[in-house]
Amino acid sequence: MKNHILKLALSVALIAGLSGCGDKKDENVKETNKVIRIGATPIPHVEILEQVKPILAKAGYTLEIKEFTDYVTPNIAVNEGDLDANFFQHLPYLNEFNKNKGTDLIKTVNVHLEPMGVYSAKIKNLNELKDGDSIAVPNDPTNENRALDVLEDAGLLKFAKKELKTKIDIIENPRNFVIEEIDAPQLPRVLDDVAIAVINTNYALNANLNPTRDALFMESINSPYANIIVVKRGNENSEAIKALDKAINSEAIRKFIQDKYKGAIIAAF
Repeated sequence: MKNHILKLALSVALIAGLSGCGDKKDENVKETNKVIRIGATPIPHVEILEQVKPILAKAGYTLEIKEFTDYVTPNIAVNEGDLDANFFQHLPYLNEFNKNKGTDLIKTVNVHLEPMGVYSAKIKNLNELKDGDSIAVPNDPTNENRALDVLEDAGLLKFAKKELKTKIDIIENPRNFVIEEIDAPQLPRVLDDVAIAVINTNYALNANLNPTRDALFMESINSPYANIIVVKRGNENSEAIKALDKAINSEAIRKFIQDKYKGAIIAAF
């Protein structure tokens, strides 16, 4: 009888122990789910996300930010599940990326617009351009198309109407400007080698170039190229992503963008 009672007690203890382990495992999973991993390029994306951190902390989430300096790796990382979201791109770029890479990434919310600008280390006005001058633009399809739209709006060139233009689509170039296609992050570094360059605002700011102060010409504020939060399809309705979207579209973030960037970057929500 005593042996039977002892065996029963040991069984109960074992079951309790296993139940305790299960509870601990569940707690760990819960804690993991409270961490949001997001990739972003440094300026202004990481700066904005740093302001999002305390808002999410009040909602019970830890925001882990990983910096990237290119436009490919953060999308691959989200698609493969290494990141929960990223924040660096606009929708036309995302659509082209999905098509070319076979990824299944989607936009959740708009955050801000970074007007593209025309910059120069050699001239102070576009009227100073000389025949045959070189003009540098981003070499990825959507940003090159966007940059060429800026050049056309500035009255420098005319292009055939296409969804994604490149330099081969020039139809009017009376001054024989030469278009040089350069990796977007490298554009500030080639300003000494070209007459002008059309540069994304995040890379301009990273090179201490302020669009409202230094750009010779700026993209219209009606541009469709708002920067967005991106996740893998199927994750957009998770509690964590909804919390992220709400925090980054808050009035506190709108005010930060307005006060910090003074019109060089504009809230798009």
